[in-house]
This record gives sequence, C-alpha cells and structure tokens, in this order.
Amino acid sequence: MEMILVLDFGGQYNQLIARRVRENNVYCEVHTALGIEKIRELNPVGIILTGGPQSVYEKNSLLPPAEIFDLNVPVLGICYGAQAVAKVLGGSVKPARVSEYGKTELEISGESKLFKGVEKKSVVWMSHTDRIFAAPDNFSVTAATKDCPIAAMENTEKNFYAVQFHPEVVHTVEGKKIFSNFVDICGCRRDWKMSSFVTDTINQLKNKIGDGKVLCALSGGVDSSVAAVLLSKAVGKNLTCVFVDHGLLRKNEAAEVAAVFKNFDLNFIKVEAGERFLNKLRGVVEPERKRKIIGEEFIRVFEEVSKKIGAVDYLVQGTIYPDVIESGLGKSAVIKSHHNVGGLPDFVDFKEIVEPLRLLFKDEVRQAGRELGLPENIVSRQPFPGPGLGIRIIGEITAEKIKIVQDADAIYREEISKAGIKNLSQYFAALTNMRSVGVMGDGRTYDFAVALRAVLTSDFMTAEAAEIPWGVLNVVANRIVNEVKGVNRVLYDCTSKPPATIEFE
Repeated sequence: MEMILVLDFGGQYNQLIARRVRENNVYCEVHTALGIEKIRELNPVGIILTGGPQSVYEKNSLLPPAEIFDLNVPVLGICYGAQAVAKVLGGSVKPARVSEYGKTELEISGESKLFKGVEKKSVVWMSHTDRIFAAPDNFSVTAATKDCPIAAMENTEKNFYAVQFHPEVVHTVEGKKIFSNFVDICGCRRDWKMSSFVTDTINQLKNKIGDGKVLCALSGGVDSSVAAVLLSKAVGKNLTCVFVDHGLLRKNEAAEVAAVFKNFDLNFIKVEAGERFLNKLRGVVEPERKRKIIGEEFIRVFEEVSKKIGAVDYLVQGTIYPDVIESGLGKSAVIKSHHNVGGLPDFVDFKEIVEPLRLLFKDEVRQAGRELGLPENIVSRQPFPGPGLGIRIIGEITAEKIKIVQDADAIYREEISKAGIKNLSQYFAALTNMRSVGVMGDGRTYDFAVALRAVLTSDFMTAEAAEIPWGVLNVVANRIVNEVKGVNRVLYDCTSKPPATIEFE
C-alpha cells in the first residue's frame, strides 16, 4: 500500500497535514523522531516535514535524517520543516528581522509543479520567527511575501520542496491544491479508501493476535464500537467486550448501551463501578489528576475482569488521533491527557494495548463504522468522553453534582431533538463550580451555574461554537432552572477551539 510519511517535529496541528493527504485518497501516517532504517522500512512514496516550536540552529533541535534526501522520493518541508530542509542541505536559517503571524499575501514567481493551478497571488497563513536567508545549492525560490523573500523554494530535479507558510490550515486559501499537487508529484494512485483500511486492519489484527484472547473497553460510543466490531471480525469469540458503568455516564445511558449491544454477536460484560470511581475521585479538583485517576481505575477494572475470564493477552481501546495529539505526540504540548492515552498508569497487566483507530479522525471512524455495517444510530452517536461527566463537572465530583449535570444534560438533549436541530457535531451541559445569587419563589438562592456547549467541527481538532436559536436556549434555560434542583443560572459557551477545548476539563 502506497503511503506518504509525515515526520512530526512538534507542531500542534500537524495532524491536519495527514488529513489533507488523506482527502486525496492516499494513506498517510504521522511519526516522530524516526531513524533512517525505520523510514526505509515504512517505504513511503513521499515525505512531509512538519512545523515545530524549535529553531533549527539550536544545539538540541530535532532534524530529519540527512539520508532521507537520498531515498529518491519527493520531500515537502512546511514551516520548521522548510527550514530543516535548508539547514540539512546547506542553506542558511536565521531569526527573521520581522516575524510573520497570521494571514499574509503570497506571490508566486515562475512555474512550479507544487503550485500548479494556484493563483499567483493568494492568502496564506504564516507563523514563524525564523526564516530561510539562503537557499541550498540547486534550489530556486518560487514564492515570497512582503517580509519573507524565500517563502517557497524547490529543487525540481530531486523533487524537494519547501514552504514557509502552513498549507494545511483553512486560512491558506489554496492549501488543498498544494497538497493535491504534492500527491501528484509523489505519483500516487489515489486509491486508498476506508474500505481498504477496514480490510487491511482486520488482516493485520488477525496476524498480530492469532489465537490470543482480547478484552475490548466498550463505552458504547462510535470509537469503541467500531474498534469492537473490527476485533470481532478479526478474532471472533476470542473477544470479550467490557462496558464499565463508572457512574459518570449521561442519564439512562448505561441501560441504553447494554440494550444496544445485546443485539450484537459479542461476549458482553457490564461492570457496575460507580461507587468505586466516586471514592477514588473524592476531594480531587485538578483536571489532569481526575483524568489520570479515571484512566487508571478503568485499567484496574479491566485487569480484574481479565483474571475472572481467564488470561487475556490484549486490551483494545477506541483511541483516535485527536486523543493522541491532545495527550502529547512527540514534542507537542500536552493539552489534556485522555484517559486511554496520556491517562494510562505506568504499569498495565496486559501483553499489549491495541488501538486500531489511533491514526483515524472522528469522521474517518464513522466511515469505517458504515463499512463494517454498524447501524447509523451508533455511527452518528454524539461523542462522549471516556472520563464521562468527570470532565464536565468543574472541581470536586460528588453524587449531587453528577445528578445535576445528568438532569440538565438530558433536558438540553431533549429540547435540541424537539427543535429538529441535526447539524451539531457535539453538544452537552456542564456544571461549573461557580455559585451565584438568584431569586426563586420570592426567596434568595445561592446555587450552581450550568454551562451549555454546542460545536460544529469536521475533525474535532478545531471547532466553532454553534449558533443555537435563542428561543431554544430560552426553553432549555427555563426548564433547567425550574426542574433541576441546585441550579439557578444557565450560561451558553460561545468560544471556539482554539482557544478553548470542546470539553471543559
């Protein structure tokens, strides 16, 4: 299978590069700090070097192996990656006299396969304090901005390309064309589809696991459901799916999940663990600590179940790519530890943790679910984080707070459904730790504020706040204040991601 390799140098949105490649029906993987032997083993048809927070002239800066330029495959450097191309091949990189950040006009000079069909002048997104001052030998400059004379350069004979701007972000108007052109330069057949991923993954799982026993952490969400069905097709009855009711689920969710998966040909076990998780979380307020406690306790429950059903070799999780990125990939910043990635304890009593979806985005996981024949009500199910309401309750978690957010969220979901609003990517109610004065029944109250959240997104890495009709929000607010004990104020979160995250903790 042809594959374009993305070498990650720590930029926070490098996964968008993989998305842009996959949009061209070409398989793409992101790896960090690979040696040349591993790169040769992967046998990519092209290599992309990403952005990153370092300077290429720093003592301990990450640089690609020089041997990648002897592999006879096209190379594209982006931002820091462009500077890395210049540094490794003998050019010069220095601090820029004028840093560029944000939208900038790019002007293309001459002809370039990378810029085929791209407007000679267009808006690009810049984010750099260093720049290329001298191109390496045999490179020609193909584009510039007002403050960056070498905004793009290339060696056409070797198919080496470098751009100082970020073509992967939507702010670069012609970015998708640039990636499409690079895919053509790599000679890709553009024949990778989700059906190929499903078939290849099932075969890989069969070869990897063989007759081993597998335990799948099943939450009922689309990610873990797709992972479970993939494993079911790969190992059959050697798979046991464990659904842990940690007491932090949405209202009535435990019963709904159990009812759905009774209809599947899976070994399904439900574990009641609400009191256990609540005891572990008592007095804990720091978000990362909560995530790690929940992540560790999940693992301990799975270990106990595995001992009861017999030695289990593999634990399967529905980790997807945004989880990996936010938990810290390579030298990228940790935004928040997902309980199934950065929240795992140091010791796990399984031979290996298997994550068949860890390189997919949410929309790709949904496509895989449809390929596997999962019903649409599961494939299109509202995302719900593994730590559940534990990260939708700001501050200490108590039984009282859980009930408040469950009831408020149920009202919100009910009214969104009644209003026929179907385009929301994710929506939920969260409980703030703010108390405020209110008036109810001619008396003073001092109760909690509930925050409502709704976003629109394609990949869950960036998101825009949804514009819910005021009439709907008004009904939701009135119902929550009147029906949910302990709440006297309802707020609507209209912040995009970034700077906020979708979840509150």
